[in-house]
Amino acid sequence: MAQLEHLTTPVDTVLSRMRALDAELPERDGVAVFNRVYLAVTEEVGRRLAGGDFADPRAASELDVRFAERYLAAVDAAARDRRPPACWRPLFQLRRHPGVRPLQFALAGINAHVGHDLALAVVDTSRALGCEPADLEDEFDRVGELLVSLEERIREDLMPGPDLLQIADPLTHLVGSWSLERARDATWAAARALWALRRFEDVAEEFTERLDAAVGLAGRMLLTPLTD
Repeated sequence: MAQLEHLTTPVDTVLSRMRALDAELPERDGVAVFNRVYLAVTEEVGRRLAGGDFADPRAASELDVRFAERYLAAVDAAARDRRPPACWRPLFQLRRHPGVRPLQFALAGINAHVGHDLALAVVDTSRALGCEPADLEDEFDRVGELLVSLEERIREDLMPGPDLLQIADPLTHLVGSWSLERARDATWAAARALWALRRFEDVAEEFTERLDAAVGLAGRMLLTPLTD
């Protein structure tokens, strides 16, 4: 299981990297679509950290940065022609497909990041801070609440067409099959399982690989082209 044991990057640094990606990627690029979504979430986390909204700002910052670094590591891997984790591959492979709509790109990125990266980030943070995942549950929930509120806005902003026509749009049925709430619940369970398995490296590695593959399969289905 890949670990980021010595990460000390401040939130402002990961924000700078996301803003640079936003400036350099074409607007319609699938990674750019997700990056804009994630940038908004991370900016809000930064504002709340500065405003003292987290009971444990150190833990919240550590979790936020370790979470973000896993996405940025996937971006770097793809840019260097290396294979990113399986959960991210569908997004990078289909990022320029004309038949995939912006909402699909956004949700596929959220699926990869929440379904896989967040569980590993919880474990990374627990190791770094010398605490149990249960000690991070409040921070996990706060970040999750931000994602849920943003996902609702994303669906409203990126769902095309008048409301009366949406029921007949295949996009409505496709994105309705995925739930961020269920993904968060599964991620928390995965993080706890990985923590319990931390002394059994082979089993933890296999669990992580299977989680990665399963999340990647869900992402591939979310990116089903709906037009030619």
